Amino acid sequence: MNDAQEYALPLVVRVERAAPPERTDAMETAARAVLTLLSDERSAKDGEWAERVRLWEDSAIRKVVRRARGAEWRRAEALPGVTVTGRTAAVRVYPPVPVDDWPGELARLQVSGTELTDPEPPPAPPHGVPVLWLAPDLEMSAGKAMAQAGHSAQLAWWQLSGVAREEWREADFALAVRTAGGPGQWAGLVRSGLPVVRDAGFTEVAPGSVTVVADHPALRT
Repeated sequence: MNDAQEYALPLVVRVERAAPPERTDAMETAARAVLTLLSDERSAKDGEWAERVRLWEDSAIRKVVRRARGAEWRRAEALPGVTVTGRTAAVRVYPPVPVDDWPGELARLQVSGTELTDPEPPPAPPHGVPVLWLAPDLEMSAGKAMAQAGHSAQLAWWQLSGVAREEWREADFALAVRTAGGPGQWAGLVRSGLPVVRDAGFTEVAPGSVTVVADHPALRT
């Protein structure tokens, strides 16, 4: 492999016309999918995905979310990866690929315009569950927000101890994605020392924009 090559982590969300996933559930499921791949034995040490994960993490942690339905989804599920499900969402994550050399089954999927909605505002996060707080003043498509949630979960994962990682894994990577309540709460989160996602500016938001803060209880102790 060419170490100078840039890699991206592909995620595919299932969006059927008759039953699209809810936006918040899709974001949460995408974040859990990223954590599932990072904790997979195939991503560790001498695992079959380990070198690609290392190259991806060493250059950037770029993630690209595409959507599929019907036969497209069935073809996407046939490729090596892991499917993670939520209440309404199904997201498949794959080992990183070079940004200019995607598998054909994934390259032909649509990446832009993934718009999802919530039927009603999500409830307050359950007590003690890690929360990925979205910036209240940024507009992002569902696909972009899913990628940002994945970044945030990954930054938290990197900072956790081995014990905390295992506890999170045993809890099936329970987490919540919510929008911060307003400028005051958001400013406090950004200054808190918790992991902060600063966007590279490839799409939708300005480079350096703070998009998500990962509030994991184990990082507050």
